[in-house]
Amino acid sequence: MDIISLPIECENKNIDGNYRLVIAAVQRAKALSLGALPKITSRAKKITTLALEEVAAGVVHILTGAEAVTATEEAKKLVHKRMMDEAQQKETMPEDLTELEKDLKVYLSEKTESEQKRSIEDIFGE
Repeated sequence: MDIISLPIECENKNIDGNYRLVIAAVQRAKALSLGALPKITSRAKKITTLALEEVAAGVVHILTGAEAVTATEEAKKLVHKRMMDEAQQKETMPEDLTELEKDLKVYLSEKTESEQKRSIEDIFGE
C-alpha cells in the first residue's frame, strides 16, 4: 500500500495552499463516492487517496475567484429550481395510497354509483 508523502507536490497552478488542496480533494472524494468515474488510473484503494492524487496531478478542474462564486450561485439556482419542480409534481400527483385506502376508494365509489342508480320511487315507494 502506497502512502502519499508529505508535502504533496501539486502540478495544478490553481492550488495555492494546503487548504485549497484539502477542500478540492474533499469535493472530488465526495463526487467519487457518489459514483463519478476516476480520471486517472491509480493503485489507490481508498476514495480519499484517489481524490488527492487526482487533484495533485491537475486532472480535476478547480474554480477560484469570481469563477467559483458564479458557479456556486448557478448551482444554488439549479437546486432551488429542482426543489420547486419536485414540489409542483407532488401537488399534481396523488400521494401513494396504501392497499387498504385503494380498496376503500373502490368500495366507496361502487357504493355511491349504486345509490345514484336508485330512483326516488325505489327509495320512498315502500
